[in-house]
Amino acid sequence: MAEEQMPHPGHDKHLCWLTGQGFHVDKQDQYKKLVKDGKFMCKGCGRVAARAENLCDPIAL
Repeated sequence: MAEEQMPHPGHDKHLCWLTGQGFHVDKQDQYKKLVKDGKFMCKGCGRVAARAENLCDPIAL
């Protein structure tokens, strides 16, 4: 199977990719740490995260 191509560097650390891989189900404690007290929202997918680096196109809330 071919390796999945990322649309931009670091995408494998962003919530849109991680949730697509089931991260929010398989690693709930780690997921909660990323979203707790969310301060940023991704303009692309609408997900919220505590740190901008965990989103593709973050804006401050």
